[in-house]
Amino acid sequence: MTRYPVSPKSRSRWPRILIAFVAALVVVTVAYGACSREQQPRVAIPEGIPPGPGAPTPLIDIEAPGRSADQLRGWSAGLTDKVGIGTTALEAYGYAAAVLAATAPDCGIGWTTLAGIASVESKHGTHQGSSVAPTGQVTPEIRGIPLDGGPGVAEIPDTDGGEWDGDPVHDRAMGPLQFIPETWKRWGVDANGDGVTDADNIDDAALTAARYLCARGGDLTEPEGWQSALMAYNLSGEYLTLVRDRASAYSVGVRP
Repeated sequence: MTRYPVSPKSRSRWPRILIAFVAALVVVTVAYGACSREQQPRVAIPEGIPPGPGAPTPLIDIEAPGRSADQLRGWSAGLTDKVGIGTTALEAYGYAAAVLAATAPDCGIGWTTLAGIASVESKHGTHQGSSVAPTGQVTPEIRGIPLDGGPGVAEIPDTDGGEWDGDPVHDRAMGPLQFIPETWKRWGVDANGDGVTDADNIDDAALTAARYLCARGGDLTEPEGWQSALMAYNLSGEYLTLVRDRASAYSVGVRP
């Protein structure tokens, strides 16, 4: 029986043409998107001190019952994605600045300064997996290393019997703003109306930090005052610059 070669089936060229067209379209789209992003002007982050005050907070009743900072929910929700800070933490910073604006108007502290410090100290209460509850409570508790006089560390013997920081031998910095027990004992304040002065609550910690900074620096709208306040918080030029850079980014509505 004679066998004849079987002719291959005829294939349409349309699938190949379609695939090539789609591939070309993807390349053009990606290239256009990249060019568009490159053409978008970048927000310039100021380098001087003090950092800007940032988006103004709306007028609120600082004496409102319960967690007064809840009044800033809409304000914080509009900023959180832009600056990369959780809404509850932003409310705490905004509320603290509002309280000082009413009670110590000559200070002029901005929420951006508090945010810059909290960013460096604890990533806004999220250091090593901690989180901030809607009440402002930070869990698990954030504790610094023992202040035992080791390399680059001050030596501060225990001042609270380990009651607050969990260390009966040496003091440790506590909470999202990293207060040592001795400082917290003097400056700590209840900001969320729960009747407890708690360094592990970001509301209490932010308002305490604001009060401390204003007392140490005086007029924080002036370079000298702002610098004095930050150096009192942490006697380090590198620390001051890092806080300034982050606070300045927040002041223009971008992430550091």
